[in-house]
Amino acid sequence: MTSKVCRDIEIKNHSNSISSFILLGLSSNPWLQKPLFAIFLFMYLVTIIGNVLIILAIHSDSRLHTPMYFFLSNLSFMDICFTTVIVPNMLVNLLSETKAISYVGCLAQMYFFIALANTDSYLLASMAIDRLVAICNPFHYDVAMNPRHCILMLLGSCTISHLHALFRVLLMSHLTFCASHVIKHFFCDTQPVLKLSCSDTSSSQIVVMTETLAVIVTPFLCILFSYLRIIITVLRIPSAAGKWKAFSTCGSHLTVVALFYGSVIYVYFRPLSMYSVVKDRVATVMYTVVTPMLNPFIYSLRNKDMKKGLRKLRDRIHL
Repeated sequence: MTSKVCRDIEIKNHSNSISSFILLGLSSNPWLQKPLFAIFLFMYLVTIIGNVLIILAIHSDSRLHTPMYFFLSNLSFMDICFTTVIVPNMLVNLLSETKAISYVGCLAQMYFFIALANTDSYLLASMAIDRLVAICNPFHYDVAMNPRHCILMLLGSCTISHLHALFRVLLMSHLTFCASHVIKHFFCDTQPVLKLSCSDTSSSQIVVMTETLAVIVTPFLCILFSYLRIIITVLRIPSAAGKWKAFSTCGSHLTVVALFYGSVIYVYFRPLSMYSVVKDRVATVMYTVVTPMLNPFIYSLRNKDMKKGLRKLRDRIHL
């Protein structure tokens, strides 16, 4: 009994003394570090430049001062912040021998990652609502999607997301860490950190799954409901040209939703026992790096108004 108490005290003291974690990154192969650094630096720069151009094009063209583009410009801004929370630290670690992140730094990264990722999902839901009103109730569009309502939707998205992130980080801060402090990931995500804890994480897993379902599934169900209504409305349009025109305004948004939610659902809606390091790293790269990089291309290549806005921005820059 005495030895058990001593061991528990030793474990607690060791867990309290942990001041940093080691992030293993994408690969432990030393020959891959520099090529991976070059690839992700390029992707990060493309993400920043592409999303900044989207924001500038929307703000410089009065024709794009509509609810849809208001949400798109905010989505681009969130994508810039989102990738900046993850990628710069990952790039440093790819060239570093230690690959360390402080305990406080890990929790801070987790907080902003969760807050910004959830804000992204709520903005995608807001954009789906915008398309729903525009297609299903066009005569009330100006009233339903007025600037005040759009700002309230944005503030609501940010508030819910940051409260969710705060709750998650407070939950993680009560865990104890014992023997290992090596995170088998390229950033401080919930599942890899839970794996390290020597606390009983069964209750934490239930709480994490429950509130993840509440916060992430809510905007996803909102998107599904919106598009079911849109499909029903569009199918009632008699002309094929009218149907195509209505669907074409939703194509870009649906592509982004599929990329984002496909990888998020794969990573987070499984029990901890099914956690796979390699598969989860690939899926996480999809929504933390690839999707924010592709968003500007998806929204500009298939959107005539955005193309005109970007051309107008280019002409202004050349002047």
